[in-house]
Amino acid sequence: METADTPHAADDFAQILKRLRDTYKVTETEVARRIGAHVSTVNNWAHRKATPRPDALRTIAREFPAFTEAELFEAAGRKAPGPLSPAAEERLLELFRGLTPEQQELKELELRAINERNRQTQ
Repeated sequence: METADTPHAADDFAQILKRLRDTYKVTETEVARRIGAHVSTVNNWAHRKATPRPDALRTIAREFPAFTEAELFEAAGRKAPGPLSPAAEERLLELFRGLTPEQQELKELELRAINERNRQTQ
């Protein structure tokens, strides 16, 4: 028998939020305070009127570490950003360093645009 404490892949964000509140014994007001959101925003998530943006999901994961970013993003129906190991980061920086200043500027603009789109739509 499943309980509010039993995680499963089918949880939507409202269910995750309920489990989070039960696990940490916090109110919607406390969740909002800890993540820097308005309580009405958290209430909208709880009542399935809205889903959190990626930056809010990351903050929730940081403030309530029993819930991973991957779990929160999945529950919110959003794609989680991929992990970046130190080795991968160094490879990307080395590639970037090999570009001309103009190419670096263009790539930075392109990456900023992609990142901004991800923050809005993921």
